[in-house]
Amino acid sequence: MVTSFQFSRLPLIYFGPGKIKLLPGLIKGYGSAIILVTDQKSFMGTSFSAELLESLRKLEIRYLNFPVSGEPSDEIIDSAVSKYMDESVDTVVSIGGGSVLDAGKAISAMMYKQESVMEFLEGVGTREHPGTKLPFIALPTTSGTGSEATKNAVISRTGVNGFKKSLRHDNLVPDIAIVDPELTISCPKDITAASGMDCFTQLTESYLSDKGSKYTEALAWEGLREIKSSLLQSFHQGNDIKARSGMSFAALTSGICLANAGLGVVHGFASSIGGMFNVPHGVICGTLMAEANAVTIRSLRKSNNNPEALKMYTSLGQLFLDIHGKSDDYYIDGFVDFLRGLTYEMQLPGLNSYGIEEKDIEKICRVTELKSNPAKLSLDDLTEIIRERL
Repeated sequence: MVTSFQFSRLPLIYFGPGKIKLLPGLIKGYGSAIILVTDQKSFMGTSFSAELLESLRKLEIRYLNFPVSGEPSDEIIDSAVSKYMDESVDTVVSIGGGSVLDAGKAISAMMYKQESVMEFLEGVGTREHPGTKLPFIALPTTSGTGSEATKNAVISRTGVNGFKKSLRHDNLVPDIAIVDPELTISCPKDITAASGMDCFTQLTESYLSDKGSKYTEALAWEGLREIKSSLLQSFHQGNDIKARSGMSFAALTSGICLANAGLGVVHGFASSIGGMFNVPHGVICGTLMAEANAVTIRSLRKSNNNPEALKMYTSLGQLFLDIHGKSDDYYIDGFVDFLRGLTYEMQLPGLNSYGIEEKDIEKICRVTELKSNPAKLSLDDLTEIIRERL
């Protein structure tokens, strides 16, 4: 019997190499003026941007470029809204990594509103967002967060009173997602590694989630198959369009899955650490993934109250080890070893590289949420995970 579930809405998705060429015509369908949210340098100045801007000029589409550096803060979103409040804008378009997509999503949601975005952030503000927004088109240039398919924008403020919280509403799902793997070809190796491990983590946590469904399980599995064939290949051979396409598919799928199944302890750490320290989201996910799964597996074996999760870990080991005829424990432990090997091969740094010290561990762990993790972990468990990756 298939158990009950619900599934969030999706954007209109255009997937495949060369799909960025559809963008000017799609913009024209909304009007003739856009806010173009990009990163500081990696897209603007490329041949793709030159062709795009020329196409916009020919169609008489006016663009206002808003560059974003790093993860978007409430100040960045508020400043963009203030800057363009008096402009007659029809659409917001984001071309960039997850932070750029989140920034554009938040700008589209806050345009022409008088309040700060802070007032609508989960766990920070006190108001619910009404769901009104400008049309929003998302084009990822990394294969990581899957923000092109989600209804939330992550807003961060780093420091003593820092936070990493979501602006969320069903209507904030992008109207259109253009997933063009060619845009990821120039992604540097370190960002390919971090974003790829973020994607891998999202798929794994969604697959194992106690809030998942047959739909999310099936989708996550297809994304994980692409991770197997494409993650290391895209890291070592960044110009391999087949591998980049596989990772683009995996990232898009990871966004769909997380929106409908939730995430586990690694993303709990990404939220708590990301609010306190200036560590890239993908680095946190990548560097903690192996140890977080090792501790989760140990807890599952000890409690023996979620045998289904251990069966799913067995399946993960069978997929990534590609060896037949071994025991369940062999595959489960082998999956963790595989993750540790990825951490080493893709040179994911320890957390001490970003100023995190032993004295910080307890305060991080005390505010880390488990949410949809398949095992309940103690404070000692959480502490062990962080300590192993200092």
